[in-house]
Amino acid sequence: MKVEITIDGQPVQTELGRTLIDVAAEVGVYIPSLCYVQGKECLGTCRVCSVKVNGAVNAACSVRVANGMEVEVNDPTMVDMRKSLVEFLFVEGNHNCPSCEKSGRCQLQAAGYETDMMVSRFPYRFPVRDNSPGSEKIWLERDRCIFCQRCVEFVRDQETGQKIFSISGRGSTARIEMDVELANRMSDEQVRAAVDLCPVGTILQKRVGFDVPIGQRKYEAQTLRARSLNVPGAKHEPRS
Repeated sequence: MKVEITIDGQPVQTELGRTLIDVAAEVGVYIPSLCYVQGKECLGTCRVCSVKVNGAVNAACSVRVANGMEVEVNDPTMVDMRKSLVEFLFVEGNHNCPSCEKSGRCQLQAAGYETDMMVSRFPYRFPVRDNSPGSEKIWLERDRCIFCQRCVEFVRDQETGQKIFSISGRGSTARIEMDVELANRMSDEQVRAAVDLCPVGTILQKRVGFDVPIGQRKYEAQTLRARSLNVPGAKHEPRS
């Protein structure tokens, strides 16, 4: 069923019940997100895709479009809210981009660029989280985890369907955990998929470091905005 909504005052025709963040991307309106994976169920954990829907703040990944819906994405209040959420994710972990294996391929790093983050307005917490030697193939760099829960929900044992990753504790004591026995049964392809699924550098494949050469990194070839909007051949534009 066709419906019409407005995004920043522009009319958009789409199908009833589609996910708002996908509809916006198709018409060239970029909404950043760190927990949402297109084609998979909404997690709604990071809130970085917050927009106004009929005047109320909602996570765009959790909203199903309905006829007459009015969406505000680039309202200055929402732009600053999304920026502040990205800033907070930086300060509640330890994100030293120059030394990170995923620098240049990190979605949190890219979201910082896309939201024009220079330095966080919040004090850095520098949490102490013990890193884990993990399994035979995976190292867990817990300092970098943003608790998006992608790995918790979407990485499972292929035989039993059991979750391989989980989160223990709450608040400042929360940390990512891994079932080592199940992780040791993961194929190389599944490990690589888990590494790619993690938006930051928390899940790392052992004995594989900087596997994408500097200068040919994913987000230098194409920005996160262009990737989300499926713009073919879009290149990173240097800042003035």
